[in-house]
Amino acid sequence: MKLMDGFDSNYRYILVAARRARQLQGGAPPVIETHSRKPCRIAQDEIKAGKVKWMIPEVVKSPAEAAAEMLEKVVPKH
Repeated sequence: MKLMDGFDSNYRYILVAARRARQLQGGAPPVIETHSRKPCRIAQDEIKAGKVKWMIPEVVKSPAEAAAEMLEKVVPKH
């Protein structure tokens, strides 16, 4: 499968399309005119038209890193 423009992997494209399809199934209105009634196809058409914006979330810190960061705020190093 060819890599879709604007995506770093086909896996990410599938994730974005699936999430948008769920929004459409939940009642969100389509943002483009399309002949399709299927939420998956509408989501793909919206992505192809550049109407779906997405971003990669920041890397989540491990619990140990988060705890160490919080400790530094409470107990400053000498």
